Amino acid sequence: MSLRDQIRKGSTEILILSLLAEKPMYGYQISQELQRRSGGYFDMKEGLLYPTLHRMKQEGYLTSEWREVSPARRRKYYIITDKGRQVLREQAVEWHTFIEKLLPLLASPTGPLKNT
Repeated sequence: MSLRDQIRKGSTEILILSLLAEKPMYGYQISQELQRRSGGYFDMKEGLLYPTLHRMKQEGYLTSEWREVSPARRRKYYIITDKGRQVLREQAVEWHTFIEKLLPLLASPTGPLKNT
């Protein structure tokens, strides 16, 4: 697995929680919104998205409900819970700390972002 894939996989939960903190969404909508907002960087396939949603539901971060979108069509919408909002806050703090500590190392005089 490439570094990019590892980073994206490690951020899956916070990405989903961030979107659902704004409003309930169905699975395909989550996938499309992540792709749109990231300019295609976060391309979350079904094989990662749906197992993650299922696990997050089991852990109490989300609930779901079926909604009628037309007379013959229903969609399962995912809704963040209070526990999910708390996890989102905790993960956001951890990600901010990680980025805050990583960027100075990358920009140091001998770091990889300097020309040699």
